[in-house]
Amino acid sequence: MLSHNQIWEALDRLAERHELTPSGLARRAGLDPTSFNKSKRLSADGRLRWPSTESIAKVLDATGASMEQFMAFMRADAGPSEQQARQQENAFQPQGGSIPLLGFAQAGAGGFFDDGGFPAGQGWDVVEFPAAPSQKAGVYALEVQGESMMPLYRDGDVLIVEPGAQVRRNDRVVVRTNEGEVMAKVLLRQSPRSIELLSLNPEHPNRTLELSDVAWIARIIWASQ
Repeated sequence: MLSHNQIWEALDRLAERHELTPSGLARRAGLDPTSFNKSKRLSADGRLRWPSTESIAKVLDATGASMEQFMAFMRADAGPSEQQARQQENAFQPQGGSIPLLGFAQAGAGGFFDDGGFPAGQGWDVVEFPAAPSQKAGVYALEVQGESMMPLYRDGDVLIVEPGAQVRRNDRVVVRTNEGEVMAKVLLRQSPRSIELLSLNPEHPNRTLELSDVAWIARIIWASQ
């Protein structure tokens, strides 16, 4: 019987074979970019989430892989994939009641996040979180820099975001593009191909982004003001 880990590992290995991240593989298959993120593989109450047969069929069609090739990736004796090993090695582990903290300018640079928008790598500071981190696993903080988010957020304010959380219309979100641009906006609309974002500062234009240009979206759950 195939296990939950074997199925997801096969998708990860298929993505690596085509030099894609799990998000990139989902995009190529015409799926929501977050469909294969690590955060989507377990529900909030810890239950296992499995990829649908329809999703797997779309992935095979998009990559040209056969079912036999996909099954070959599900080796019972296989260890973590190279990408998983790198993420486990570089994962940021905050201590006690602290969570990772990074400035917006740093967040636009590479090496600080994994494919799901979770903190990874080195160079993070820490900040105390007003709730137990165990209740919101994976949350981190971004420090606002500059005046582009006035009047709602000022320079020096700290935004705590939850990657992997489902985002809905009118949610305040942080978006990072594949080009390294990081912005805090209000989600106006999301379609299978694009998102529309409302600027917090009336002097800055609203934005419409193709989902293929978006690295990740994280919901803002708290702000120090």
